[in-house]
Amino acid sequence: MEASDVAGLTRTVLWAGFAVSAAFGLIAQRTHFCTMGAVTDIVNVGDWSRMRMWALAIGTATIGFNAMVALGWVEARHSIYAGERLIWLSNALGGLAFGFGMVLASGCGSKNLVRVGGGNLKALVVLLVLGFSAYVTMRGVAAVWRVDTVDRVALELPGGQDLPSLLAAAAGVPVPTMAGALGLGIGGALVAWALMRAEGRSRDVLAGGFGIGAVVVGAWWVSGRLGFVPEHPDTLEPTFLATSSRSMEGLTFVAPIGYALDWLMYYSDASKRLTLGVVSVAGVIVGSAAGALASRSFHWEGFGSVEDLGNHLVGAVLMGVGGVTAFGCTVGQGLSGVSTLAVGSFIALAGIVGGAVLGVRYQVWRLERSV
Repeated sequence: MEASDVAGLTRTVLWAGFAVSAAFGLIAQRTHFCTMGAVTDIVNVGDWSRMRMWALAIGTATIGFNAMVALGWVEARHSIYAGERLIWLSNALGGLAFGFGMVLASGCGSKNLVRVGGGNLKALVVLLVLGFSAYVTMRGVAAVWRVDTVDRVALELPGGQDLPSLLAAAAGVPVPTMAGALGLGIGGALVAWALMRAEGRSRDVLAGGFGIGAVVVGAWWVSGRLGFVPEHPDTLEPTFLATSSRSMEGLTFVAPIGYALDWLMYYSDASKRLTLGVVSVAGVIVGSAAGALASRSFHWEGFGSVEDLGNHLVGAVLMGVGGVTAFGCTVGQGLSGVSTLAVGSFIALAGIVGGAVLGVRYQVWRLERSV
């Protein structure tokens, strides 16, 4: 492959990534797909509809990703989630902070991108602060604190931390075979649970669950299959095109929001290049805006009070710091990471849900005190 071919393929990968993320934004906007909303619905009114939508999306993504592993198209070890080093404390504490923060900020990073597309100016402020906090935690002073503290607590798992790799050696079967079996078993169980009750079979739940799950699989295919070059002409090494981590990347939004701000601020710097993460941020906003305009639900919205602003600012900081520490957000770890069956992703997801429950309880406590 010539350098010109790589440049052309990179553009194709970026456009494909933009299209996939725009589909995410459109589906999320039309079906009200929201992790925080799912937790809030259960805690406040006992409604499990959106949680079943989320489980359906995870199940679909898990089946799809591991089917690609079984076919030999991708490998979990090439992602950022399934490495040999399990930073379980970072996953847990970062997830807890992120989950609590997303309640204060009225939604996670992806939900705020969707809201920006619908005209919500509060969400724009949240994204700016989240992106700044994320970048400081990736590259700035908070990164030093993170690396010197929680990231030091880790387990080394030779061969990778994804369940297929961990179990394949013990069972004496190839990793792709184990991935196909586990993906179908775990993903199928989640899909079956989601569809078990009538509330999980409504039009919005089916469209949101299957649609978002398919989008996550599509993002993995774009990065891991379409964007994979076995031998880059410049380095003569295997390369995943248009990624920030140099690994295969799925949909995630905390770090990409930070990278998007960096790209916008230093656009004239030739070393700054578009990546899948950056275009995914734009794609979600565009897809959501298209859905909002088509349904005539687009409307401007701002902060109602100083207290409202303060809650959103604190929530945005917690999401930026927590999302980077946990290695992902509700989409990054909760969908993309869990679809690889990585142990750290399950820990981060548990932390996010736990933090969200605490956040909802805290909001209820504050409301009761103000009465």
